[in-house]
Amino acid sequence: MGIKSFQGPRKPVSPTDVALKVCDYMTRKLITFKPEQPIEEVIEALIQYKISGGPVVNDKNELVGIISEGDCIKQISESKYYNQPSEKEIVERHMVKDVETIDGEMSIFDAATKFITSKRRRFPILENGKLVGQISQKDILIATMALKSQNWK
Repeated sequence: MGIKSFQGPRKPVSPTDVALKVCDYMTRKLITFKPEQPIEEVIEALIQYKISGGPVVNDKNELVGIISEGDCIKQISESKYYNQPSEKEIVERHMVKDVETIDGEMSIFDAATKFITSKRRRFPILENGKLVGQISQKDILIATMALKSQNWK
């Protein structure tokens, strides 16, 4: 009597069966900010939506910067006297303007490497100069788990 396997036959997985691109895992519905928006509104949105930052876009949906919790905290620290952001303080004065983006066609593995080397938490994705999405470190983890379920069954 031979040994019986309780696993079913393995279905070969081809690379076309598995989504490997950033655009397959990026977030498309983003909370964005405007350059002229008060910092106080940004802080309220970060708290309300439990996010750590977001892209800053102009009226044409072109990326002009990124604002983060750290940028807001820095502004609060600089306004020690009032211990809260001044109503005059706007996003444009505190956002990071030199924003590194990532290509939506990039593989999630290359994106993971880019996260490690850049020490960024998120990368915006542009198409024809317009903001179309954002990929975060968490999105890469989600993609990895999706691949695991595809490949390791």
